[in-house]
Amino acid sequence: MQLKETFERVKRASKSLALLSDEQRNEILQAVADAIINNKVRILEANAQDLAKMEKSNPLYDRLQLTDSRLEGIAADMRNVATLPSPLGHITKQKTLPNGLRLCRVSVPFGVIGMIYEARPNVTFDVFSLCFKSGNACVLKGGKDADCSNREEVALIHEILEKYGVNPDVVALLPATHEATGEMLNAVGYVDLCIPRGGRKLIDFVRDTARIPVIETGAGVVNTYFDKEGDLEMGKAIINNAKTRRVSVCNALDCLLVHLDRLVDLVELVKPMAEKNVIIYADEKAYAALEGKYPLLEHATNESFGTEFMDYKLAVKTVFSLEEALAHIDENGSGHSEAIITMNETTARMFQAHVDAACVYWNAPTSFTDGAQFGLGAEIGISTQKLGPRGPMALEEITTYKWLIEGEGQIRP
Repeated sequence: MQLKETFERVKRASKSLALLSDEQRNEILQAVADAIINNKVRILEANAQDLAKMEKSNPLYDRLQLTDSRLEGIAADMRNVATLPSPLGHITKQKTLPNGLRLCRVSVPFGVIGMIYEARPNVTFDVFSLCFKSGNACVLKGGKDADCSNREEVALIHEILEKYGVNPDVVALLPATHEATGEMLNAVGYVDLCIPRGGRKLIDFVRDTARIPVIETGAGVVNTYFDKEGDLEMGKAIINNAKTRRVSVCNALDCLLVHLDRLVDLVELVKPMAEKNVIIYADEKAYAALEGKYPLLEHATNESFGTEFMDYKLAVKTVFSLEEALAHIDENGSGHSEAIITMNETTARMFQAHVDAACVYWNAPTSFTDGAQFGLGAEIGISTQKLGPRGPMALEEITTYKWLIEGEGQIRP
C-alpha cells in the first residue's frame, strides 16, 4: 500500500488531539477562519486554476467555484462550529448494576475519518472544522477538478496548526487519483470511518469496494408533490427555489409530481423556471398542458424519472392521487429529501408518515436539507442510509462512544 506511511502518520497524530481542550480547538478554528479571509486572493487564485480546466456550461462549475462571498460564508460556518458545544465527553447513559459495578457510556471521537468528495472545495474546510472540533483526524480525497483549490486550503490549515503547535498530520490530503481512493477504502486499521460525498456512481463504488466502515451520503433523487389542495403562489416559490437555487447540489429538485386536478395551474406553477432556462421533461398529460406555453419543453422518457439531473432540468409527472405520488417516490426516490405542497394537514401527515427519506418537507423546499440550515454549524455529508446517522451529519454524528466501568473488586461468578 503506497499510502501506508501517510495513513500511519495520520493515525499517530489522531492520538494527540485528545490532549487538546475544547477551548484550544475553538481558538484554532477561529484562527483558520481568520486565515481564510486574510488569504482570499491566494485561495481564489488556486480555484481559478481549477475553473480554467472546466467549461462554464458544466453544471459542476458552480459547485467548483469559490468567490469572496462564499469564502466569507465558509469562514462564518467555521466560526459557528467553534461556538458550538463540544460533542465529546457527554454521558449518554449511566447506571449501577445490582453487584455494585458502575457503568457510564460517554461520547468519544471515531479517530480517523476518511472523506471522499468530488468538485467541492468548500468541503475541505467544512470537514476539517467538524473533525477537528470533534477530536477526529481526517484523510481527505478530493477530485481532480478541485485539486489546486484543495491543496491550497490544506496548506493554509497546516500553517495554522503548526503555528499553534499541533501536528499537521491530523489533516492529510491524498493524491486526486482513483488509486488513492482504492487505498483509502482498504486502509484497515488506519481509517476508522469513510464518508463518500458525491453522485450515485461514487457512492456505489465506495460501498462495493470498501473494507472499512462506510456511511453513504449525497446521492439525491428529489421529488416534490403538488397536491390538489396546494397553494399556487406558495408552490411557485417552493418549486423554483428547490430547483434553481443551486442545481448541482444533492438537495435540488429533480421531479415535480402534479395532481391531475391541478394541471390547469401547471403553466403558472413552472413559469418562474422559464427565466432560469430550466428544461422540462413532461409526461403526456403535463406536456399537453404546457405545450406552446413553456419555452423549453420535451417529452419525458422512462429515464427522466429517478434521475439526479444536477442541471437545469426537471421531470414533471401527472398523478391521480396521493397514493400514486407515494408509489412514485417509493420507486424512484433515493431516501434523501422529499416534499409535499398542500393546505390539507391530514394529507401532509400521511405523506410524511409514509415517505421513507431522511428529510420529509411540508410546504417548504428541499433546499433546506443542509447542516448549517439545520443549525448544526456545517455538515460533513447527508446520510441516506438508516443504520447510524441519517440526514445532515455534523458533530454528534461523527462521534461514537465507549463504556467506562468502575468497581471495587467484584468478580463474575
